[in-house]
Amino acid sequence: MTVQPATRYGWVGLGNMGLAMATNLQRHLSTLSEGAPLAYTNRTLSRGDGLAASGGRAFQTPAEVVAASDVVFFSLSDDAAVQSTIGGILADISSLEGKLLVDTTTIHPDTTTAISDLVTTASGTYLSSPVFGGTPVAVSGSLLFALAGPSTAIQRVKPLIEACLARSVIIAGPNPRDAMMLKATGNLITAGLAQLLSEAFVLAEKSGLETSIVEELVKQNYGAYAASVAEKLSTGVYAPASGERPRSDVRLAVKDVQVGVDVAGAVGVDLEVGKLALERLKDARDWGESNGRGLDSSSVYGVARNRAGLDFEREDVLEQRRLQSEKPQEKD
Repeated sequence: MTVQPATRYGWVGLGNMGLAMATNLQRHLSTLSEGAPLAYTNRTLSRGDGLAASGGRAFQTPAEVVAASDVVFFSLSDDAAVQSTIGGILADISSLEGKLLVDTTTIHPDTTTAISDLVTTASGTYLSSPVFGGTPVAVSGSLLFALAGPSTAIQRVKPLIEACLARSVIIAGPNPRDAMMLKATGNLITAGLAQLLSEAFVLAEKSGLETSIVEELVKQNYGAYAASVAEKLSTGVYAPASGERPRSDVRLAVKDVQVGVDVAGAVGVDLEVGKLALERLKDARDWGESNGRGLDSSSVYGVARNRAGLDFEREDVLEQRRLQSEKPQEKD
């Protein structure tokens, strides 16, 4: 009997989301008796030191990761990063025969089609695999994945994704573009919800109603996701303290929602709420850049506060941070 070699997995891109997912994947692989260690790379390779400590193998370039792997996941920042990375791989590796590339990056559906064509022309297989959920959800291995591409490729990776990365998988269709259209649609819902909750919180504050009561209403009546956004607003996650990384960068949110507005315009759909959400996200991005702060995608709350004559940041959160900073540091 011929024994099939274990599938070798690789990871390219270790931002907040990528590192969380790659860590869960390496942890899972380490439990498999026949599992090979995760091959990984990142522009700043030291981001993967934790992966190396748990058995992962660092490589200098994405092409090296692809050469050493059968299935490679990508988690990059935007269209340009994906195009540059795939272009660099194809410049070094003429054939991707037997290779499956799974891209979790949120990019324009047209870019997805172009990248898929490049990979297919090089005899490889490409799956579009955007994810729903922020960094804490990625850390817990509870993301929602959308997969689109050849059904055989989907069935190849779906069990692994469900085992360590996702709470569930939506199969969006046979065309990689399908998953990215679903992601663009989902991003519009996410942005619109953040805007609506921000306005509801500000209405409460200006009317003398405690936002904690509004937050309780959201938790009791509007579902877990809405409750998680409301918690971002009430706890100050929308505007992290200076020097802290946001859970979900508002700059990427601008990019993501812009994709939805653009693809809608291309098919004659005028997204009134989507356009408003995009403008407020841009306002939040500009505030962050002007103040040297990294902001979360929920920072439209700060914009709504400003527009209503309130400070961008909540005083109760600032006071809590001040008290925390004044606490004596415990000695080892």
